[in-house]
Amino acid sequence: MKQSTPLRRALLGAAVFTLLQHGAAAWAGAPASDVAPVAGTPVAGTPVAGNRPSLGSLTPQPANTPPPAGMVDDQATAGASQGDVATLMQLIHDAQLVELRTTYNASYGASLFFYPPEMTYYVVLFQDKHFWRVIRSQDDARAEAIYANFVQQTQRLAEVEIRRTQIEAQKTFIDRVIALNEDRARRLQADLNVARTQQARVDDYQRQMQGNARALNAEKIQAQAQLRDLQNQVDQLQRETEMGLPGSRR
Repeated sequence: MKQSTPLRRALLGAAVFTLLQHGAAAWAGAPASDVAPVAGTPVAGTPVAGNRPSLGSLTPQPANTPPPAGMVDDQATAGASQGDVATLMQLIHDAQLVELRTTYNASYGASLFFYPPEMTYYVVLFQDKHFWRVIRSQDDARAEAIYANFVQQTQRLAEVEIRRTQIEAQKTFIDRVIALNEDRARRLQADLNVARTQQARVDDYQRQMQGNARALNAEKIQAQAQLRDLQNQVDQLQRETEMGLPGSRR
C-alpha cells in the first residue's frame, strides 16, 4: 500500500532527526578519510580556483555564523536548510551523489549534485569548504538557475578576497624589491667606505712622498753645492801642486 505524501514527509523528517541525533555514532565505524568533518571543525587549506576538494571534505556551516555580506536567503530553504544539509551529508558519506558542476571563486564555491534514485538535485553554496546553503529541487531547470545564481554570488563575494590577494602579492613584491635595494645600498655604502678609507690612505701617502721628495731635493742641492766646493778646492790644490812645472796650469 502506497503511503501518502504527508506521511512520507513525516517519515523523512523523522529519519533526518534520527540522523542528526545519531550521525556521529553511525559514522564512527567508517574510515577517517570517508567521514565528513563535523560542523565547526577547522579544515586545513582553503579551496582555490581550479582545485576541487573531495566531497567528504565539505562540512556544514555552523548555525550561529552569519552569512557573508551579499548572501540573501532563498525562501525555498527557510526552515529546511538543516534537514537538507544533514541529508546531503549522509548522501555524500554514502557516495550516492553525482557531482554535475562545481565552480570556485577564491574560497567561495558552488556545486550542483544529482541524486539519481529520487531524481533530485542539490545545489550547494559553500565558503572555505563549509556548506553555507543547500537547496533541493526535482526541477532540473530551477536547479540550474539556482546554481547559476550561486556562481554569480561566489564571483561577487570573492572580489574583495581576490583583490586582497593581489594587494598582498604586490606588497610582498614591493617589500622584496625594498629588501634588495637596501642590500644593494649597504653593499654600495660598504664599497664607498672602503674607497674613502683607501683614498685617505693614498692622500696621506702622497703627502709623505711629497715631503720626502722635497727633503731629498734639498739634500741634493746641498750635496751639489758641496761637490762644487770640493771640485774648486781640488783644482786649487792641483794648481798649487804643479806650480813652476812645465805645462802647469795657472
